[in-house]
Amino acid sequence: MTNTYRLHEPLLHPRHQPILSLAFDPTSDVLWSGTAGGSVTAHYPTHARGVTYPATTKGHPVTKVVCTDKEVRAVTESGIGSWGKGGVNKWYYTPTKPLSTFSDHPSTSNYIVLGTATATQPEFIVINATNGTEVRTVPSPSYVTHLKTSYNYLVSGASDGIIRTHDFRTSFKKPFDASGSGGTSVLAHPGGIQDLEVSGNYIYTCGWGHGQFRPMPDALVKVFDVRAMKPLSPIPFVQPPTLINVHPKRSTSIVVTSAQGMVSIVDVTNPMSGQEYHQLSVSSYISSVAFSPTGVYLAFGDADGYIQMLYSGPEEERIPWNGFEGDPPPWPDPPEPLPHIEWTDSTPLNTIGMPYYDEALLSGSSAALFKPGTYFPPRQKIPEAVLKNVRVHDSIGYAALPRELRGKRNLAPKEPVTKDEGRFRSNQNRRGKERAAEAGPSAQASNYPKPEIPVHWRKTDIKYSKFGIEDFDFGYYNKTEYSGLESHIMNSYTNSMVQSLFYISPLRAHAKSHITTPCEIEYCLLCELGFLSRMLEDAKGTNCQASNFCKVIGKKPQAMALSLIDYTLDGVNPDYLTMIQQFNRFIMEEMASEGNTNPNPVIVPPSLKAWDQGSPTPPPVTQIFGMSSKTVATCGQCRAATERSYSSHVVDLNYPRKQLPHEPPAPLPHSISQLLTTSLQRETSYRSTCQTCRQQATFISSRAIPSGSLPPVLSVNAAAFTDDALKIWRDRKTPLGPQRFLTPEITVNAPDGLEDGQANEVKYKLRAVVFQVRVTPKESHLVAAVCIPDSERVSPKSSPWYLFNDFVVQNVSEDEALGFPSDWKVPCMLFLERKDTVNQLDFTGLPSKLDPTILCRQHSIARNTDWSAQKHKVLEASELLTPGTVVAIDAEFVALQQEESEYRSDGTKKIIRPSLMTLARVSVLRGQGTSSGTPFMDDYIHTTDTIVNYLTEFSGIRFGDLDPTMSRHTLLPLKTVYKKLRLLVDLGCIFVGHGLPKDFRTINLFVPPEQVLDTVDLYFIKERQRRLSLRFLSWYVLKEPIQGITHDSIEDARAALLLYQKYQEHEAEGTFDELLEEIYREGKKTNFKPPADPSSSPEVVPASPPPMSPQIPRVSSGFMQQFSLSPIPQMGFMQQQFSGRGSPMGFDFSMSRQPQMQFPNQSWTPPPSQPQQQPQQQPQSPQRSRNRHRR
Repeated sequence: MTNTYRLHEPLLHPRHQPILSLAFDPTSDVLWSGTAGGSVTAHYPTHARGVTYPATTKGHPVTKVVCTDKEVRAVTESGIGSWGKGGVNKWYYTPTKPLSTFSDHPSTSNYIVLGTATATQPEFIVINATNGTEVRTVPSPSYVTHLKTSYNYLVSGASDGIIRTHDFRTSFKKPFDASGSGGTSVLAHPGGIQDLEVSGNYIYTCGWGHGQFRPMPDALVKVFDVRAMKPLSPIPFVQPPTLINVHPKRSTSIVVTSAQGMVSIVDVTNPMSGQEYHQLSVSSYISSVAFSPTGVYLAFGDADGYIQMLYSGPEEERIPWNGFEGDPPPWPDPPEPLPHIEWTDSTPLNTIGMPYYDEALLSGSSAALFKPGTYFPPRQKIPEAVLKNVRVHDSIGYAALPRELRGKRNLAPKEPVTKDEGRFRSNQNRRGKERAAEAGPSAQASNYPKPEIPVHWRKTDIKYSKFGIEDFDFGYYNKTEYSGLESHIMNSYTNSMVQSLFYISPLRAHAKSHITTPCEIEYCLLCELGFLSRMLEDAKGTNCQASNFCKVIGKKPQAMALSLIDYTLDGVNPDYLTMIQQFNRFIMEEMASEGNTNPNPVIVPPSLKAWDQGSPTPPPVTQIFGMSSKTVATCGQCRAATERSYSSHVVDLNYPRKQLPHEPPAPLPHSISQLLTTSLQRETSYRSTCQTCRQQATFISSRAIPSGSLPPVLSVNAAAFTDDALKIWRDRKTPLGPQRFLTPEITVNAPDGLEDGQANEVKYKLRAVVFQVRVTPKESHLVAAVCIPDSERVSPKSSPWYLFNDFVVQNVSEDEALGFPSDWKVPCMLFLERKDTVNQLDFTGLPSKLDPTILCRQHSIARNTDWSAQKHKVLEASELLTPGTVVAIDAEFVALQQEESEYRSDGTKKIIRPSLMTLARVSVLRGQGTSSGTPFMDDYIHTTDTIVNYLTEFSGIRFGDLDPTMSRHTLLPLKTVYKKLRLLVDLGCIFVGHGLPKDFRTINLFVPPEQVLDTVDLYFIKERQRRLSLRFLSWYVLKEPIQGITHDSIEDARAALLLYQKYQEHEAEGTFDELLEEIYREGKKTNFKPPADPSSSPEVVPASPPPMSPQIPRVSSGFMQQFSLSPIPQMGFMQQQFSGRGSPMGFDFSMSRQPQMQFPNQSWTPPPSQPQQQPQQQPQSPQRSRNRHRR
């Protein structure tokens, strides 16, 4: 055998696909190749076509193939698998991130290390080499492109051009040096590594550098010593090297190949002499190289599907690729001949027998390797009765379906499919309750990933019908007296936290009191918690939404910095377990800062808590949740002690550390009381330099919290982030039944040395627990289990524990609430009330009522407010409202987010996400007395959110109306307007309006039903199943056309008030039923729309009040007809999908109108020369109805 290589007969891939990876079989005369099409192929010396099987179903290229004695491993971007030599799949691992390469574990042959192909959060994945199961993941400093092993180290080459060594024996605890200057990493190629090879203590690399302001291939093969990660003398090459291989029989020789087919065999100990060069005949470029086990053959794969060969054996004989006569190549087994059976009437069927297999079949491959297609299951044959009547026209056959074949002949579902629809109230009215029950929570039990999770603990999504979210039957999911919170808004993951805080009586009293103070913080979480608490108190079981509270979270810069913003609606899966515990600390600190009035009222008497007599009274939140502790750090050398005091609002549970192999097992806490006590009074050790003795010493740090410093309410973060911590919470099986770790009463043992008169034990009562429900590793949600206080319990006989799963509220037993039967239930937070203190708190110093004079103040944050043009007159001191006072209200809204919907194949529309609206204007009118119909509130609401649609045609809001620098109206913050509306509700006013439930819902205000008079319900006949619009009622009953070009909230509120007064008149006369029947008869003739000519108003009883809204300008219809493009900004920002959004001028293609030009930065009024006449009104289609339910 000589040492000189020569060209050998090439091989050709049967599918002519680029060869990206090659590997010789060590036991058979076979060469394995991985292609760019995602397949693995066996090549034989006889050019016979070997086995070919797919390594992926997604068409990703096979980047690396490794052949062992019994299996072939191949990796693609979508996964890695192991196959037998005959193509039978043994296992297949599908990762969550794309893969780039793999290598054997440097310490054991039982594991394989994978590298992920992600630039963000790259990592190593360790899997079991026997079954392909994931063992663990380890963060990687960069996107890994190459992996090799060197003794006990793993050598990686990354996209940043740095070579790193990783020691798995230290579990990757050694820090990475990304700069390439440390002992475990070195910068090899600034532009990236193209190939990497390891031989003994040396690493050989080729890659890209930087030159002339662009990446350029390095013309050198760089050499590094793996022991010190220091560069050695590089090896020059004729052409830029692309691939490097080490000779299997000569460890000091490497083969360097260029993309153009130049091959150089170099002895690294003497690179300047004895080099051997070969030029391959290729028409494309070389993409892979492999050495045979004996080093006699060199295989080169190119982009055309050819495998070029170099051979160094004797010419007179052929040497097998693996060097010896090994196992024969795998071929399909020939079918066994069928046995001859003499078939008679008495021949037993078991004579035929069944096939027996002692090894895996090809059909037993992993399901991940089979791509579902249209060929399975096979289609049914067309019946003969149909084929006999086929008539062919234009090569298409037509036939009538016989009567006997009609029905569900071709329906053969593989598995039952649950229709994705919600439970709607409209379904109950139209289809009956039985049909509506199909969409209940029980329908989700069959295909739920974890059936052991009870139905009411699972996440229930809100569905949307064509009637909007108001049609969703929230009452089906909550039959209790305690209100739930809706989950379709951003940051609604805090619903469980809000419910827990709501039932902490001291905090609720402080939050309700805070909204009565003149808080100047525009985005105040404590204010929003107070408003939300009032709403939950009044709702009494009706679903609510914390939209304003959740919106304020997004306005806090600290929340953004702490990653507390929930982007689940945008397809992101956050870690709720960590987020909610960080949010607990965040909201406590925020509420303490926002509620600091200085001086602060004393809530906790000094006799109950040890306050520092020399310091001012802390904020109420600190008095309720705060705890003061003292930490003493003692030097182990000189015994010098250092004291440090600090306070906090939240305590984290501290679990026992995992013992080392040589240490005895540490005792685990057997109850929550023991774990909480050790977490409050804990001792830790650390190494540091002592400032007294100036030596490196071990410090012992101990924290002590006396019982007098323990707060009335203790907020605890469970911090159960590991499996070992979760095992502590799990229920333990005993002969007497399951024993719970979490108990409703918890005792904390205070340290010794207490003051006189104070007990050594402090008892707490568990008020609320927040859990994470884990459905899958990437899917989870939060729920709260709350023990309702005795003062608020409606049914004393039932369990005090209630589950709050967003809008799903259900009474549960104590064992169900506090037990941990499986790993799907993870503790997040606990809220404990101190039994000897919480009932002695003093709230008499807190204000309790809103200042009614805010309705008498005239102020605005707009710089250019035109007070002379304002249409409202604030209340006088003598006009302050009393319970039962009638007021008329109307609100206008703008869109912050467009509706997202999809259309099904049957033409039906499914709303995926409704439009997000925000309050833009609210008008409140006097409803009785001599000034009836005069507005005393007409406020525009300032918002910093991006408005995507002003809905000018339906709201009357134009560009600049909500901008403090441009608006000429009374512009106020949302919280100020909300306080006014909250005051009107608290005063017991009766609200008159049209379509008020949806208005109040969008405002996020709950008004008791007895305080609402809705003209939608007054002018309604239930049997007709049609509600009347305000525009039609005003035209027919009041003879007053409204809503001509745009809507005006004062005009609409006055119309609703007049309709209510008209209702009272006819009810007193006993003629309202006849009037209502007449309205429906006339509406049927006009399709319940006012006619185009306003002068054709019907002859009805004339309205006594004066004409409505004389100050609203009317545009001449002649002027509208004069131009085809009229600059009217009232129509602006409607139909965003057709308008020129983002440009100073766009076109609005609204229905039933000519295209109209928009000037969002200008305001327009009719020319003085044009008379202000009533415009000709077009019939309004249902799609252009108002942005709330006013039909």
